[in-house]
Amino acid sequence: MIVNSKMKTAVFTDIKQVGLEEYDRPSASGNKVLIKVDAAAICTWEQRVYTGVNKVEFPFIGGHEIAGHIEEMGNEVNKNEWSVGDKVVVGVTLPCRNCFYCKSGNEQSCEHFDHSAHLPGLPYRGMGGFSEYLLVSPDCMFKYSGVSPEEACIIEPVSCVVHSVETAQVSLGDTVLVIGCGIMGLLHTAVCTKRGAKVIVSDVNEERLEMAGSLGAKAVINPAKENLEQKVKELTGGIKAQVIFDTTPIPAVVEDTFKCVSNAGKIVLYSSIHPAEPVPFDPNWVHGKSVQILGTANSNDRDFMRASQMVSSGVIDLKPFISGVYPAENIKDALESAIKGDKFRNIITF
Repeated sequence: MIVNSKMKTAVFTDIKQVGLEEYDRPSASGNKVLIKVDAAAICTWEQRVYTGVNKVEFPFIGGHEIAGHIEEMGNEVNKNEWSVGDKVVVGVTLPCRNCFYCKSGNEQSCEHFDHSAHLPGLPYRGMGGFSEYLLVSPDCMFKYSGVSPEEACIIEPVSCVVHSVETAQVSLGDTVLVIGCGIMGLLHTAVCTKRGAKVIVSDVNEERLEMAGSLGAKAVINPAKENLEQKVKELTGGIKAQVIFDTTPIPAVVEDTFKCVSNAGKIVLYSSIHPAEPVPFDPNWVHGKSVQILGTANSNDRDFMRASQMVSSGVIDLKPFISGVYPAENIKDALESAIKGDKFRNIITF
């Protein structure tokens, strides 16, 4: 039973300004569930809010990689499916569930998707994970088990990678090139390996390349030391990569993918480009070689469910991706650490 009627919320008040504030704690009623947030990860998106790259209306509450447990349930919540105390991850990139894309099973492409929605029970706009409590609908909750909240909050990025790999339809025996060894590139490496692909990873960071090897990469390439195209051809007997995931924000890397993809291959642009910049390509080359250039962002319910099951069952180990754990009072320190660019995920706990 909850005694305290207040809750702590980390609020972005301006560029590089964030602090903990206290507000009334909401209560669950109807078909709503009150989640006690145990851990929330700092994603690149929140880093860009903090530094002013992503434009939002302040005050703003960030946090969309969330693990917690059910504290209260409204009287309309299905008690056969949910119980107080259930450990859950929460998807707060909320689809409307009503538009053409949502009704077609593509919630990740919801027409009305909004990072700055005003969630019930919160004082300001934002996805709300950097708050001690969240009031949500059951359709955005997914159970987890067997791992800590600090690990579980990283299930959300795993779900995005699951969606990316599904978009590319990676098959047994495919040769996959993953460009970039940030957390998303390394998660692509792990998921594609589990799917039975031969994974090649490219990055200029030798330590990260070593980690890619530990996650199952069959070969690694440092393009600062080797010619990426020539090395990929060498490793594939001249065929090149059947699937390429570009997980970097660098326009020139997109052009590199054109040189490394096989005939009838697929290029997945996983990362957004910052700053936005057009990339030239030859439509006749795409046409003549039957190359597919695909975009992917976010995840849907199916992706989230499978990501939670993979992590809960130990198929994917997220412990190596926890760079630091900070109490909510120290969120500014966590953000300053994260924006240095050498971390995977800094975790906020309540």
